Amino acid sequence: MAAPVRTLCCSVFRLSSRQLSTTCGVQAGQKWRTEHGLARSGTEYGPLTDLPDWSFADGRPAPPLKGQLRRREEKEALAKRIVTLSSEVDQGIEMWKDKVAEAKRAEEHKKSLLLKPKGKLLMKKKSKS
Repeated sequence: MAAPVRTLCCSVFRLSSRQLSTTCGVQAGQKWRTEHGLARSGTEYGPLTDLPDWSFADGRPAPPLKGQLRRREEKEALAKRIVTLSSEVDQGIEMWKDKVAEAKRAEEHKKSLLLKPKGKLLMKKKSKS
């Protein structure tokens, strides 16, 4: 039963003038924009997105739109998060440097507590160096 249905579907697709694509859609110009350091699409950021659509006749700027306010808040939150994470990384590096320095001091302290050569052994050591 499945074979006749399959052949029927295939023959309908062959006779149809429409083409069926199974690839994922890519926005036009996306590759060019990313290669030139721009946003993937024209609506992510830039003057068309960030600047107001209109202004008053006397030159006063228009009040910001809801989308502009939302994007501004998102950018501020992202900037705060970046600053927080950056300071945490800096603190972690400082703590690691302190830990390494403390381990080095402890190792030098252990070496200073070891027994020192005396007498003939001390003289041999000095003559070799």
